[in-house]
Amino acid sequence: MKPLILISNDDGYLAKGINALIEMLRPIGDLLVVAPDHQRSAAGCSITTEVPITSKIVRQEEGLTIYSCTGTPADCIKLALNQHASRKPNLVVSGINHGTNATINEHYSGTVSIAKEGTMHGIPSIAFSLCDFDADANFAPMTPYVRRLAEKVLEKGLPYGSLLNVNFPLAETYKRIKICKMALGMWKDEFTRHEVYYNKDYYWLGGVNIDDDPNDVLTDNWALNRGYIAITPIKIDETDYSLMDEVSSWDL
Repeated sequence: MKPLILISNDDGYLAKGINALIEMLRPIGDLLVVAPDHQRSAAGCSITTEVPITSKIVRQEEGLTIYSCTGTPADCIKLALNQHASRKPNLVVSGINHGTNATINEHYSGTVSIAKEGTMHGIPSIAFSLCDFDADANFAPMTPYVRRLAEKVLEKGLPYGSLLNVNFPLAETYKRIKICKMALGMWKDEFTRHEVYYNKDYYWLGGVNIDDDPNDVLTDNWALNRGYIAITPIKIDETDYSLMDEVSSWDL
């Protein structure tokens, strides 16, 4: 029996990235795809609680079933595991995202949230992103790397609570793979103000991501800026264990 691979994204089931991912992974597993019915970027780990969620099959053939879902990326994984999967998936794969999810962006990322949700259910999970926001981005150079990494995780597994956030630079060829830590930093001038009629203003989210140390050779940002594929292992346990000891010593 082929392994079952659960796939989702945050750009919507019609996005070029997820359809490229489907073709990359079809040779190595049976695919269940549950993805948003429209763009849900930057949804993070949000879930839907105030309105019903619906899903429908939009494509079904041997070894492949695709559902569109009205929920968030995290909703898609929850729904897939609870209602649509005939057996527990061997792997959860997210993407391929149109745009980077490196550095602190991963906290906001709907793409990474899919892998986090899979990880919380004890399933090895990978998030793939390409540093190209173009709807017609070229994902072809990624194919052997995506397939090989998926095969390796199926073979080796991942520790419970850990996932892989994988970002590809915008390039036709890559230098090699680097295992990286997440670059830190902040967003500068995030909102721009616009005036409209009747003295009412609106604000548009944008801004520039400022790396705290762009010369740190261990970070994903450094690697991507120099043509490397950046793989960043992430843990869903965000406990600061060293700070636990310090706070325990406070007179509270």
